[in-house]
Amino acid sequence: MPGGGGLPAAVKDVPSVRLNFRYEPDVPPPESTEKVGNEERNAAVQADFDQNRLEELVDRTIVSPDGKRIAVVYHRPLDLPNEFRLDMYTADGQLLKKVTSDLMAVHFPDTIRWSSDSSSLAFLAMLRGASPLPDQAAPGGVELVPSPAPTANASANANSNVANGSCIETEANPDCASNTNVDSNATQPAAPTPDAPTGILTFRTEQLYVCDADGGGTKPLTQNEGFVYFYYVWSPDSSMLVALAAHIREWRELERRADATGSQFVPFGRPRVLEKNGRERRLDDALTSVQPVWSPDSAKVAAAFEHQVRVYDALGTSPTQAAIPLRNQLLISSQAYDQAQAQQLNADTNTPAPSTLPDPATLVSFNPIVALNWGSPDLLYFETAYLKRMKNQADSVTSFARWHRLVLTPQAAAAAN
Repeated sequence: MPGGGGLPAAVKDVPSVRLNFRYEPDVPPPESTEKVGNEERNAAVQADFDQNRLEELVDRTIVSPDGKRIAVVYHRPLDLPNEFRLDMYTADGQLLKKVTSDLMAVHFPDTIRWSSDSSSLAFLAMLRGASPLPDQAAPGGVELVPSPAPTANASANANSNVANGSCIETEANPDCASNTNVDSNATQPAAPTPDAPTGILTFRTEQLYVCDADGGGTKPLTQNEGFVYFYYVWSPDSSMLVALAAHIREWRELERRADATGSQFVPFGRPRVLEKNGRERRLDDALTSVQPVWSPDSAKVAAAFEHQVRVYDALGTSPTQAAIPLRNQLLISSQAYDQAQAQQLNADTNTPAPSTLPDPATLVSFNPIVALNWGSPDLLYFETAYLKRMKNQADSVTSFARWHRLVLTPQAAAAAN
């Protein structure tokens, strides 16, 4: 930072711990910064499956931002529910390369993301048909359906393929690549070229994988057996990802609580930054269900915890973080919001303002942060709302959704003596 009390040129040029903020309540919603991909199934890809891959079913096609590549999510009839495969196609519907090995199962296909420069594809996968970890329930919220009874050889292969929760396919261990969920006696169409890759490390909980634009170089960015990675987003410059991950014990406990109350399962995780070389940095020890966001310049990450926003440096050798407590500001703005709403209903609003902070129990609009949006470097938006998510959709509720924002500015450098 420049001396003499000057300000740096941009927010990205200062550590997070040296940011000032100004809270602005009840502002118009920001423009969405998320680019929505084309959800229409690619006709050329579907035609290839209809003509050449009759025993495989397309689930999704995901076009790269530059339109040159299509990631295809599909499954075979005997694959377990919620387990998928991934291939790479050209824009004209030609199979370019198989991305996942026969051993791998892609999970949470709705989260598959291209980097903005179209150079990389990120997805979540784990060991196909994996048994639950010892003394744990099924990972990833996936109900494991019993496979057809294996033959003696198949059982031997399965025992030799899985060790310590992972499996590496090699020429010395070719059975590691076999799909134990498909009946070997069933009539299958000729395997399309090229063949599925081998030599990819897999685990018994969902890990984050990447491949290149041609579908090659598939590798795990994370290798934390026992942790479930369930959300991630690329940095705008396509160099890193921020992800949420939870231990399988935490995941299963939240599932049990949701089942007991009839609620939808909402996962909570700890934010972490992942570089393409596999280096991982956990940003916080606190759990959150709010999806973290990148600053537009890829220099910082923001996450939310109840009534607090935290900003983390993504770059540098000594990254910092800043906690922005917003409870008091939200209490005051919620009181004003409630009074304005009551005035619109011609209610009595002559009650004098309290000399202390209002009681949260009396404010219907005082709710936790549920979403973040960082559209410009100095404007960080966040939404508060009351959310009730039930398995019976008719019982779900969203109310008092309000957008607010933080105006971020660098602190002035201390004047030189």
